[in-house]
Amino acid sequence: MTTNWAAFAAAEPDLAGTVEKRFGAFRHHVLATVRRDGSPRTSGLEVEFLHGELWLGMMPDSLKALDLRRDPRFALQANPGEGTAMAGGDVRICGRAVEVTDPAVKGAYVKEVEPPQPFHLFRTELTQVVRTYVEDDRYLVVQVWKPGEPVRALRRT
Repeated sequence: MTTNWAAFAAAEPDLAGTVEKRFGAFRHHVLATVRRDGSPRTSGLEVEFLHGELWLGMMPDSLKALDLRRDPRFALQANPGEGTAMAGGDVRICGRAVEVTDPAVKGAYVKEVEPPQPFHLFRTELTQVVRTYVEDDRYLVVQVWKPGEPVRALRRT
């Protein structure tokens, strides 16, 4: 089961707001894709939360774009930033990337984001959102959301 960003944000607005804030703290993040041989590939990436979608834009024929065309599964890790504070916690998003080829949709994205051209544009379908943070300097809290389920919070000492 998958869902888009808007549906996730409607179902879990607090977690969605925290995740967007974490991704907004830094420009570059880490995308994991699946190589042709099945091994993982990690790459730097900028993301956009726009019009109820989480968008992934990429240079033409980049290896990560070719990976996603072949196997749409991805994991996206927010840049942790400097030091060890990670205000807002560590966040990651998993899902499937769907390439957008519709000229009208790409045109609307270009008007808002002004990316270098040409480029690949992918819309995301979420399968999981995870936030990990420290609570009261005592607990490691892991929040896990999946489509159709409420957020589960696991606390460890």
